[in-house]
Order: sequence, then C-alpha cells, then structure tokens
Amino acid sequence: MSRSSLLLVLSVLTLNFMSPAQAADASAGTEVFSKNCTACHAGGKNIMNPAKTLSLNDLKSNQRDSEAAIVTLVTNGIPPMPAFGKSLSEEQIKNVAAYVIQQANAGWK
Repeated sequence: MSRSSLLLVLSVLTLNFMSPAQAADASAGTEVFSKNCTACHAGGKNIMNPAKTLSLNDLKSNQRDSEAAIVTLVTNGIPPMPAFGKSLSEEQIKNVAAYVIQQANAGWK
C-alpha cells in the first residue's frame, strides 16, 4: 500500500471514530434544559402558548421536529421566547436540542 493510500485510509478511520464524540449529548442537555427552559417548558409544556408545546405532534406541526430546527430556535429565539445564543455555548444548545427531541420521542415521561 502506498503512503498516500495509507494516509487516506487513516483519515477516513479517524473521521469515523471522531463523529460519535461530536454528537450532541442529550444527557448533558438535561441540566441545560432544567436551568434555562423549565420555567416555560416544564414537562414539555409551554406556559406562553399551549399550542406550541414540546410534544412530538406540536413540534412536527410547528416544523421544529429536528435537532437543527431546535438549535436555530434556541439560538435566535422567537418572541416571546428569548434567544440563548449569547448565554449558552453552541455545545449546550446542541445538547438541549438533543434532549428535547429525545423527550418528545419518549412522550415527555
């Protein structure tokens, strides 16, 4: 095997092993949610707008049923929800998005 082929194989293997470490961590999102979101969204509810809960059905009907959509919402906010992009890190926002999707899929148990 040539040196360039070996480097290519190692690069691909390295990327494959790094991907899971960079995935959002729903467990870490639990604490972020608890500290920043439960005032309005305890148990997946929404005290400001009961039609926009964090249930899977409401997330789907409001086009917020992906981690990417939730990351955008949490980062930028939409009144009355504030933007958290300056107070939370990108990693924290990704983690809380993963947590919200996980809980929505579980029915907020």
